Amino acid sequence: MLHELQFLSYNKRDTVQAWVYVPADRPTGIVQLIHGFGEHSRRYLHMIVAFMDAGYIVAADDHVGHGATAILNNTWGDWGDGGPHTMMEDEHTLHDLVCDMYPDLPYFIFGHSMGSMIARDYIAKYGDELAGVTLCGTVAPFPGQKELIKDLEALVAKEGRQSVDASLGGKVMGWMFDRIAEEVKLGNEWICHDPFVQRDHAADPFDAFTKPTTNGAWLDFIQMNDFITGKEWAEKVPADLPILNIAGDQDPCGQYGAGVYQVSNDLIDTGHTDVQTKLYSGYRHEIHNYGDIKEDVEETIIDFMDWHLE
Repeated sequence: MLHELQFLSYNKRDTVQAWVYVPADRPTGIVQLIHGFGEHSRRYLHMIVAFMDAGYIVAADDHVGHGATAILNNTWGDWGDGGPHTMMEDEHTLHDLVCDMYPDLPYFIFGHSMGSMIARDYIAKYGDELAGVTLCGTVAPFPGQKELIKDLEALVAKEGRQSVDASLGGKVMGWMFDRIAEEVKLGNEWICHDPFVQRDHAADPFDAFTKPTTNGAWLDFIQMNDFITGKEWAEKVPADLPILNIAGDQDPCGQYGAGVYQVSNDLIDTGHTDVQTKLYSGYRHEIHNYGDIKEDVEETIIDFMDWHLE
């Protein structure tokens, strides 16, 4: 069964598009899937089906400025004026809607890439509502992040949040190609070795990755990453919340594994008692889209959730 939902975004402007996928069997839990920057939730259909087959209701939406939500509101790359916690608060709204529909079930969240950032923002405020969280393609601080925030704040103050500086994409994310510069043709090679995944990602009509992103959205993006960095963030997360932290060790977003372990270590060093970390050797950002390991990735997440159902 599939429910299609709409709700008003935290930015008070956009109507967010969301879906709730319900298995035919009696569900044992709920997992909310949070997608990444510039993409949309239907890129996770293989994972959604795997979760449903394992007995989980799956909730997912398309963020403001992304996918079906961007198409409905005509706001590609524009996240509104709600600030860096907008997407996190939208995910909490979806959580509440789903809990009203299916109460009293253990509730997990899965976040990939920017979705892992949103998930970390979420658990710092609402972690006590969850049975567990999976961080995938975990994002580390960007090089020069503090200075980048200052530059973006100055740009937004000068030109406004809705203005577009076409050079910002390269300034914010260009460093992700440092190790694979000789491969670059489409501009997304850092996500996966597989050229079919690269072409599918680049040609997807619901994918805003190649569309302009507003200066205000870039600022929100980096400010959100700054908020979820370090032990000050980790101390806000409930100490007993189970956390699974997975990524490829050739993923620039996680500083090739170092940043992934730093997130886990920040949690452990602040008293968190259930933190699991797994790196996939030789793989880049979208570990869930590699044909040879995606089922293992899904099984790892399902095993984690099954273990923490009680």
